[in-house]
Amino acid sequence: MDSHELINIAALACEDKKALNINLIEISKVSSIADWILVSEGLSDVQVRAIIKSVEDRMKDEANLLPLRKEGINEAKWALLDYGDIIINIFQPKEREYYELESFWSNGRLFKYESN
Repeated sequence: MDSHELINIAALACEDKKALNINLIEISKVSSIADWILVSEGLSDVQVRAIIKSVEDRMKDEANLLPLRKEGINEAKWALLDYGDIIINIFQPKEREYYELESFWSNGRLFKYESN
């Protein structure tokens, strides 16, 4: 399964839990850390944790993958799941605005996720 398929699985998992403003950033041509970054948000600690669980479950079930690294799950203000080729970031709105990952990765190709 390629990284484009994986990022779409992750985006669907986010959408399942009503994540807001899902953006996919292709960084494969500008960085060696990953091929894709997903940036999204949940409105509360509970929603952020639910989105992360949805991503973990779907990635395990559909791609047989577990995250290499997880950060921020307990605090759930900004959570990160690192799957190697793709990196998933789920923020609460205030933290998303502060870190501005879309601006940081502006040299990558930004895609607004549209549900099918």
